[in-house]
Amino acid sequence: MPKTLFDKIWDAHLVARRMDGRDLIYIDRHVLHELHAPHAFEQLQKQGRKVPRPDLTFSMQDHTVSTTPGRTDESNPSGAAFLRAMREGSARNGIRVFDLGDPEQGISHVVAPEVGMVLPGATHAVPDSHASTVGGLGALAFGCGTTELAHILATQVIAMKRPKSMRIRLDGALGAHVTAKDVALLIIARLGMAGGRGHVVEYAGSAVRAMAMEGRMTLCNLNIEMGGRSGFVAPDDGTFAWIAGRPFAPKGAQWDQALAHWRTLRSDDDAIFDTEHVIDCDGLEPQITWGTDPSHVVGISGRVPDPASDPKRRATLEGALAYMGLTPGTPLAGLPIDRVFIGSCTNARLPDLEAAAAVVRGRHIAAGVKALVVPGSSTVKRAAEAKGLDKVFRDAGFAWGESGCSMCAGGNGDKGEPGERIVSTTNRNFENRQGPKTRTHLASPATAAASAIAGRIADVRSL
Repeated sequence: MPKTLFDKIWDAHLVARRMDGRDLIYIDRHVLHELHAPHAFEQLQKQGRKVPRPDLTFSMQDHTVSTTPGRTDESNPSGAAFLRAMREGSARNGIRVFDLGDPEQGISHVVAPEVGMVLPGATHAVPDSHASTVGGLGALAFGCGTTELAHILATQVIAMKRPKSMRIRLDGALGAHVTAKDVALLIIARLGMAGGRGHVVEYAGSAVRAMAMEGRMTLCNLNIEMGGRSGFVAPDDGTFAWIAGRPFAPKGAQWDQALAHWRTLRSDDDAIFDTEHVIDCDGLEPQITWGTDPSHVVGISGRVPDPASDPKRRATLEGALAYMGLTPGTPLAGLPIDRVFIGSCTNARLPDLEAAAAVVRGRHIAAGVKALVVPGSSTVKRAAEAKGLDKVFRDAGFAWGESGCSMCAGGNGDKGEPGERIVSTTNRNFENRQGPKTRTHLASPATAAASAIAGRIADVRSL
């Protein structure tokens, strides 16, 4: 019987089916972070249990770490207890910690693929909703809650009802300065916040095949914002070349064996998906959000919509307009801004920083605008500095931070001020997400950089 790639990976990791109808799926590796892992460690300690496979588990300090140079635990006092608890719980269970000062420290979804910890066809679990970021490499990754995490740590399996399958085919080619972030925002706008609910999504088509691995990860990162359970791109030769030689990747004969298996990881030609969508990417312009959820999206040349045009969501859209301080018909391009943030697990890899630096090189941010760049990992930071990108950003008036989640959710002290309008490369524009009463517009690194220079939301293509 023809199978989707999701079916193949799921079935290969199926341990058993529970009486309640949920499947037990083996998890190959999992990565923890300091906001939720300490609670799971505490649960295990109360139960008198330890992590049986610490070699398959890794701890990241990313959500609450300060991004200021020379940082210590106390640089962000509100996060210090989380950092200490993460170290203690990890040490108690023999788990490696990617801690402050570690040359590979960074955001879990950035570090895991860049060190080769996540591999095609593997399963992966993270106590964070954006776990499916690593699906860009062809892995099946799931976010989990604290109680669920404790179960995974103790048993190496996750209990889940089998999701449905969806394929989103992205046809055509992306134009200049149009990125995976723009494609992802377009998909969420088209399908809505619940468009992928209950599904694992396979992204396919010529536009996806042309994306670099980092772009594919951005695409999969935003899968959760349309309710998807997970999302991935089938691996190809570009994937294998990207993984080769990374620290945790197979070596020698094991590499040859792995590669032979990875080449089989594709959906059968006549496989049937529960849901399919086709989107033409030809002529797509840079996208940006106007409201308070990631489906509130228009093209950069668009205008704020009129809630009256959508009676079912009218009250919600009117609330979003009120929070954002906007009126129907307002052009997005030209809207004055106060702050720009370039970073997060969505857009803080080296190609993201290179794209932003190419826009700001030789220019300076507008008067009154505050701008911050935070690399997604210490490895990305070193690579960017080796290329002189830090100097490009500093010369343009940007602050250059140490790696971490930073302003994505503001859990480390990096926040906007009430009423500020922010262009951000992150994944969520919810009310108060980047600070109390802040107004966030999601965009690509190139659009964010152009907006910082212009002092208003800008179409990077005009520069």
